[in-house]
Amino acid sequence: MPAVLLLNGPNLNLLGSREPEIYGSTTLTDIEAQVSSALRERKIECEVFQSNSEGELIDWLHKQRDADFLLLNPGAFTHTSVGLRDAVLAIEIPFLEIHLSNVHQREEFRHHSYFSDIAIGSLVGLGVKGYLLATQFAADYLEQKALSASND
Repeated sequence: MPAVLLLNGPNLNLLGSREPEIYGSTTLTDIEAQVSSALRERKIECEVFQSNSEGELIDWLHKQRDADFLLLNPGAFTHTSVGLRDAVLAIEIPFLEIHLSNVHQREEFRHHSYFSDIAIGSLVGLGVKGYLLATQFAADYLEQKALSASND
């Protein structure tokens, strides 16, 4: 069974209470449950992880290198972490970058991402819907990949 990783970076554990005017009122647990459920319906496993520690995120990715797709919200590490970027490159898993808020409408330092140029795509400013659209894309991507492999 194919597996999708859902990885969330620093402060996303505070979703639902942290700046709800920017990030909404949905908790990370709710997002993880919605993503996992949508993938399970498509017969795809989902592994979730969140940490405020860059090293823990990197170590977790290294252990998950056999997964088939990554949904990544690096949080503040989007703008600062070459180490996390290198870990994503090292595991060679296709991925989408997700941000609840539109980082391009926010402070200047949030406009640069260390992940956008290596991602299949980025979803920004769509709130929780961005996670759900990314989930649908990942499932479609994996089904298409499996179909192509069976036709070879």
